Amino acid sequence: MEKERENLIRVENLSFGFRAKDLYKDVSFKLEAGQHCALIGSNGTGKSTLVEILTDPEEYLYDGKIIVDENCRIGYASQFSVRDKLSDRTVFEYLSERFTELQEQIAAVCEEMAQAEDLEASYAKYQQLLDRNEAMDGDNYESNISKQLAAAGMSGLADTKLHEISGGEYKLLQIMREMLLASDLLLLDEPDAFLDFGNLAGLCQLINGYKGTMLVITHNRYLLNHCFNKILHLENGDLQEFDGTYTEYRCSILREKLALKLQNIEEQDEIARTQEMVDILRKRASEKVNPVIGRSVNAKQSQLDRLVARQIKAPFIEIREPEIVLPEVRPEGEGSEPVLSVTDYQVSFDEDLLEHVDFQLMPGEKAALIGANGTGKTTLVRDILRNDDPAIHIDENISYACLSQLQEESLEDQRQELLAQQTQMQQKKDELLKAKEELQQQAEDYQSAYQQIYQPLKKSYEELNTQYELLLQNYEALKEEYDRKQEAGEEDPELKAQLEQLEAEKTAMEEKLTELKANLDKMELEAKAAEAEIQKNQTKIEAGLTQINEGIPAVEAGIAQ
Repeated sequence: MEKERENLIRVENLSFGFRAKDLYKDVSFKLEAGQHCALIGSNGTGKSTLVEILTDPEEYLYDGKIIVDENCRIGYASQFSVRDKLSDRTVFEYLSERFTELQEQIAAVCEEMAQAEDLEASYAKYQQLLDRNEAMDGDNYESNISKQLAAAGMSGLADTKLHEISGGEYKLLQIMREMLLASDLLLLDEPDAFLDFGNLAGLCQLINGYKGTMLVITHNRYLLNHCFNKILHLENGDLQEFDGTYTEYRCSILREKLALKLQNIEEQDEIARTQEMVDILRKRASEKVNPVIGRSVNAKQSQLDRLVARQIKAPFIEIREPEIVLPEVRPEGEGSEPVLSVTDYQVSFDEDLLEHVDFQLMPGEKAALIGANGTGKTTLVRDILRNDDPAIHIDENISYACLSQLQEESLEDQRQELLAQQTQMQQKKDELLKAKEELQQQAEDYQSAYQQIYQPLKKSYEELNTQYELLLQNYEALKEEYDRKQEAGEEDPELKAQLEQLEAEKTAMEEKLTELKANLDKMELEAKAAEAEIQKNQTKIEAGLTQINEGIPAVEAGIAQ
């Protein structure tokens, strides 16, 4: 039975598109039981369409095969959530709806069986409902709902009305609702859309706790790095399938690109050398009519055409980072100096809440600080009031006050908040230390892959240089003999032809050496750029650790007070 269900879905040579655009061309992949798979790719490549095709293949006209295990139950949560019309229900009632409906159906069939003369049809229906209930673990749905809410950090919302929760929380509930049905395959279309940091962490916990197979469309690096063991990359009508984590996938791409880069260099060298020989032979053929030279020209030209036809395109392996520049907005009105200046402010707990925050508040201005819950608004206001962060400066000639929403909270509540903050900071510290180890491993993997490509290329350059020195010695000896005969008034056409051939080979090898040296230099520059990126991330992690280490004593002092 396990072998039959090993592949829940197998896609073979799938092609599909619209009138204006082809989305896929002969793509193939499979999803095995228990895999958590991320479907990635640029916007517009057809990721959502692919998920919809897998959900309901009969609704689409496509070429190829989609083979779904006949016992596979598929769940689906759309990218765009629609608020439930019966919003008067509580969160718990919303999550338990399908379970209570199923139990009502089972009870109705039992009543039906008590009065039916022919039990066979009723019993078959009853057994089918029991099988559904068992597959969904319906007998334990209440405890399962409580566990899911706890995993998502939403236990306190169980009795909250649906219309009272935020859009991000409702999106998370929809995902949770599908997970509770324990489908064999769960398809999620950008489940992280509209989620704040807290809900994103909850989604991560839910995905990692899901025992079934998942196919998830996402662009979120946090989820990609923490939740998936298989990657499907859809781009330009093609699909790459990789069994492993997202970090491993990125490393494998780099290794492949470096290998292709070396192959492209070798092919271009061969093409250049063959082109040089074609040019030399054509020149000889134009100077002297000789059928042998003509056949040699045709043979070399055919070889050149084959080399050009089968050459691969050089991969792009440079590191690019987008540069985003926002226009500076200058406030109107008088006032020479700002009353408040915030420069490169940053704060983080479980996640980076705020970073690179810069703004000024001029005299007389009235500013609104907006954003979702958990995005760091209150934290920023508290740091402004403390005025002990080097990124924050308040004009010493002004007075300021604060009316806080926490004025009526007890000291114990504030202490509990500080304890929670202390725990979060420790957890963040542990995550940063783990990230530091992973980054170090990534650097070692990259260095290993780089050496595998660079060293053979360097060896080729050194071997070619040795050949060039031998050729140069032969050329100089032949040239000396030719010059001696010229001075003696002797003509030696064969010696002249040999000298010209050696000179052409010498020129070709010099060009090849120059190109190989340029490629070696370029690879060294690319390696330095990659090392600089890794160093940049290491510096960022160290800065985060420093900030946490400096912040923990302040929190502990607050707890002691």
